[in-house]
Amino acid sequence: MHDTIPLTMIAVQLTGYGGLDQLVYRTDVAVPTPGPDEVLIRISAAGVNNTDINTRTGWYSREISGSSGDAADGRTDLGAASGWSGELQFPRIQGADACGRIVAVGAEVHNDRIGERVLVSTMQTAYSGTEPFATTVFGSEHDGGFAQFAVAHTNETYAVNCDWTDVELASIPCAYSTAENMLHRIDLGAERALITGASGGVGSAAVQLAKRRGAHITAVVADSKAEEVCEAGADVTVSREADLVMMFGENSFDVIIDVVAGTVWTHVTRLLRTGGRYITAGAIAGPIVELDVRDLYLKDLTLKGSTYQDPTVFPNLVGYIERGEIRPLIAAIYPLEEIAAAQTAFLAKEFVGKIVLEIPE
Repeated sequence: MHDTIPLTMIAVQLTGYGGLDQLVYRTDVAVPTPGPDEVLIRISAAGVNNTDINTRTGWYSREISGSSGDAADGRTDLGAASGWSGELQFPRIQGADACGRIVAVGAEVHNDRIGERVLVSTMQTAYSGTEPFATTVFGSEHDGGFAQFAVAHTNETYAVNCDWTDVELASIPCAYSTAENMLHRIDLGAERALITGASGGVGSAAVQLAKRRGAHITAVVADSKAEEVCEAGADVTVSREADLVMMFGENSFDVIIDVVAGTVWTHVTRLLRTGGRYITAGAIAGPIVELDVRDLYLKDLTLKGSTYQDPTVFPNLVGYIERGEIRPLIAAIYPLEEIAAAQTAFLAKEFVGKIVLEIPE
C-alpha cells in the first residue's frame, strides 16, 4: 500500500439488527488492505438504498412479513435473521453503492488501475463455489461504501469516464443495476410495460432504462411525483390508489416490472396479456401475496424473480452512462455523519430518485 494511505478511517458500522441506534459513526476504524485480486478505493460518495435499511432491520428474515417501513421500527428478537447470502457478521460497514478512486492495488492487479474513478458493482459474483446463481453483496456480505475506504475485487470495480459528479455516479450501482437486470432477464423490448414504485431509486431507474429500450411505460406513482416521473420517461402515470384493472382493463400489459408487491399483486395476473411476463426485485409494500394459479396457467404467464445479475449488466450500465443515454436523479445529499437523517428521509418516501451520502476526505 502507498505510504500516504492512513491506518484508520471514518466509517459507519452496523453493530446489530435493529433501529437507527445500531449505526455507529466512528473515526478509528482500520483501513482495509486489498487482497491479491482486490483494489483499495477512496470512497467519495455512497447512495442510500432499501437494501441497507432492510439489512439493518433484519427484514430479509422470514420472521418479518410486513413492508420495509414496518420492519424499520426495529426488531431485536430475530434470532438468525440473515443478509442476502446468510447470517450477517457484525460489525458491518454497509453501503451498497460506492463511487471513488483506486488508491492501491493487490499483488495480482496492475498498477495502471491506480487513479481510476470507479463504481463498485453491488451484486457480485461469488468467487467460490459452483452454484449457478450464487451472489455476494457489497455492503452486506462484504464491507461497503459507508466509509472513507473500501476494498473490492478488481473484476467488480469499473472505471467510468464521464462528466458526472461523484454524487451522481454514486446513485447508479444498486438501483440501476437492479432495474437493468430485471429488464435484461425479462427481455423487455418496445412493449407495453407497467412499472410500480416508479419514483424510488429502482423504479425511476427502470423508467429511464425501459424508455431507452423503446417501451411504452405506465408508471404507478404518487400524484405529487407524477410530473418528475414523466420527465424521466414515463408515458402515463397512475396513482398508487387506483384500481388498475378498472382503469386499463384486463390483458393490458405485456410486462410488469415490480418492486412493490403487497396489494399490487391483486391486479398482476389480470393485467397481463396471455403470454405476458412479470418480474420482481423487491417487496417494499409487503412480501406475502395471493396468487390465483388459474390465471397463471390458463394465460401462460411467466413470473420471475431477479437478484443474480448476468455479467453483462453492469458493463452495459457503464456504457449507457458514458454515451449519455441515462441521467441521474438526485433528490438530496447528506454528509455521512447524518446517515440516520438520510435513512429517515428515505423511509418517508417524499422524493424522486436517489438520496446520496458524501464521504468526508
